[in-house]
Amino acid sequence: MATADIIVMGGGIFGLATAWECARRGARVRVIERDRIGAGSSGGLVGALAPHVPENWNEKKNFQLDSLLMAEGFWAEVRERSGIDPGYARLGRLQPLADTGAVAQAKRRAESARTLWRGAADWRVERGEDDWRGQSPTGLWIHDSLSARLHPRQAAAALAAAIRETGGEVIEMRGRLDRPVEPAGKVLWATGAQGLADLSTDLCRPVGTGVKGQAALLACAAETQPQLFVDGLHIVPHGDGTVAVGSTSERAWQDDSATDDQLDGLIDRARAACPMLTDASVIDRWAGIRPRASTRAPLLGAWPGREGHYVANGGFKIGFGMAPRVAEVMADLILEGRDAIPAGFRLR
Repeated sequence: MATADIIVMGGGIFGLATAWECARRGARVRVIERDRIGAGSSGGLVGALAPHVPENWNEKKNFQLDSLLMAEGFWAEVRERSGIDPGYARLGRLQPLADTGAVAQAKRRAESARTLWRGAADWRVERGEDDWRGQSPTGLWIHDSLSARLHPRQAAAALAAAIRETGGEVIEMRGRLDRPVEPAGKVLWATGAQGLADLSTDLCRPVGTGVKGQAALLACAAETQPQLFVDGLHIVPHGDGTVAVGSTSERAWQDDSATDDQLDGLIDRARAACPMLTDASVIDRWAGIRPRASTRAPLLGAWPGREGHYVANGGFKIGFGMAPRVAEVMADLILEGRDAIPAGFRLR
């Protein structure tokens, strides 16, 4: 491909999803990844697509809801075009309720979910105990039907394949760059934690930073079970006979790709929370740096002072859940000049 309508710098979830959305609309797309697809935070293990609580509603929560409701169709099309299963399944999520106060709060949220989630999903309080969910201190659980799962590595591979099948290019440099790439024309920068650092330098103010996360993959066939969220820990069963658990959030570290005893503690907590994981073997351990914007919302839109350059960054823990809607609004902006980006997500 000699020319491209849009060049996407970065092969993580925001870059790939936007490139795919542009390609499916007929644009000529080139993705340039400085290493390989899945080398950064989008090559993790967990893949929990989970909503914010249905209260104190704001534009970020509404944007995320739109994206979660778009996800099934989005990933079905990617699967059909690529021939690769991204691992999507909307099986819901369970959360134990610790005491009577938590039960009362959960019931209030169940009422608000009926309105805020537009009847598309529900948040309910239920009683239960089994080998998957273990025990709740009250015997009661929140069960939301909006949460879904995705296999991050399969999803990234599926997007890259779908882009190629649509006539686009996905170039993996695999460390071969000896100098920075200086793309011309319309360019989307979706370059993760390094991109946040570059933006901060260019704008002379901090816009975000990287946060290290660690996660593990255990061998356990629980593919029809809902995910669990227990004391801040995500336990996500995938369709390939594995269960992912994660993740830590570390502001300081010595080695950005090394796992350590913090992950060991996380695995122990997962085994204690979920009886089915008691004897499950650990088959993969992952660590990486996730991009967290200072606003705690994704950073989307035009790069100030750089004509024709755009930014999609700051997905942090919700990047995969936000990706369908992020891709839609960024394609609208780049290809058609239509700006539907929430005010709280904009670069200023």
